Amino acid sequence: MSTQPKIQGSATEWAETLDGAPAARKGAPPLPHAKVDPALKMAIEEFLYRQAEILDDKRWDEWLGLFTEDGTYWVPVTEDQTVADGVPNIFYEDLDLMRVRAKRVSHPRAWSQKPPHRTSHVVSNVVVEKHDAKTGDLVVRSKFTMSEFRRDVTRHFAGKYRHELKKTKDGWRIRQQRVDLVNGEGPWEYVLQTWV
Repeated sequence: MSTQPKIQGSATEWAETLDGAPAARKGAPPLPHAKVDPALKMAIEEFLYRQAEILDDKRWDEWLGLFTEDGTYWVPVTEDQTVADGVPNIFYEDLDLMRVRAKRVSHPRAWSQKPPHRTSHVVSNVVVEKHDAKTGDLVVRSKFTMSEFRRDVTRHFAGKYRHELKKTKDGWRIRQQRVDLVNGEGPWEYVLQTWV
């Protein structure tokens, strides 16, 4: 005879009866949000959509050209990570390392690209966190999903982008792109070959 109590109701009620109710969560502080002109917001969205399209089309030189000379691309292991130096990261690359990666995946004998991977990025929920009216520099957050297809396998990545954008005479350039993956701690059959 079972010693488990007879439980009726939803799966949540059933789990709470067995395991207890979850601890109450503290409310997160509101995320920063700057009021900007709608035309500026639209231009920022177009910049982010263009970056996604460049990645999907594998136009690596053009993608690298979106970064400042001191620009970095950072994918921390966890979202609460506040520094990149001296701790494990999924990616932490300066422009020189990004150039090396682009050359490696473009090489005709790159085993990881036989057959080549294909990706599709979708960027949404674009919010300007900070706008420096004097310099034109911005901090922008957004959400993304990326699907990658290679060898009859599709992998999905999703998360948040945080771009620190510097205004230049040629338009915005990325000083830092931070990528917080929802599934960053998940098991992967093989490593990421290019940028998320």
